[in-house]
Amino acid sequence: MDRLARIRASRRFRYLFEGQIQHAMMAALMFLGLLWLLEPPFNAPTLFGLSATGWAVTSAALAIVHQFIVAFVFRTQLHLGLLTRLFGDHDMRVWALIFMPLLIARPLTVILTGWADVIPLTGHRWAEIALGCALLIPAIWGMHSTLTHFTLPRALGGDHFREAFAAMPLVDKGIFRYTRNGMYGVVFLGLWGIALMFGSWNALALALFQHAYIWVHMYCTEAPDMRFIYG
Repeated sequence: MDRLARIRASRRFRYLFEGQIQHAMMAALMFLGLLWLLEPPFNAPTLFGLSATGWAVTSAALAIVHQFIVAFVFRTQLHLGLLTRLFGDHDMRVWALIFMPLLIARPLTVILTGWADVIPLTGHRWAEIALGCALLIPAIWGMHSTLTHFTLPRALGGDHFREAFAAMPLVDKGIFRYTRNGMYGVVFLGLWGIALMFGSWNALALALFQHAYIWVHMYCTEAPDMRFIYG
């Protein structure tokens, strides 16, 4: 019996919600912190019907929805095989259709926040653009490494679905040669780079929220799952 089958056969239902009370509390506190940091300008301009702060709040709300959906799917798939029971061999395709739009929404809504924003950072635009480029370069490299060496199915949580993914060795190529967590640690620097390229205070506050909040997923959802899968 492979490791995923053993986890599901053990029926440890009490672990379905491990770390999720902490997740909810940190999400609420971080969302309030973002609201405190945002600066709505007087007579704020709008972009596609929302101001910069409106886009920032929408972005944060989508991120929270995203990470709670991931927590639900990862836990029910790991312990119950729920998506596999519902969709059979199409389980990961269905999951990708749910996951990918919410993932793409993260940088897209940071772009929209920065585009709509009129609250400046330092006023030194060349310095902001240079620093933004400096952060985008490793972020793009990290994304390339993730897609090329780690692969998208594995990044979608393939080790919760298939024993073949769970049995794969650690990736040590590309960005993963220098860090074990290139996705959360490096790729998310791209959000900071976007905010700096736009010279937007509100986008920078949003990038801080997004980058900090993905680590909540790491410690409250993914780390407990890794203990089950890898010991």
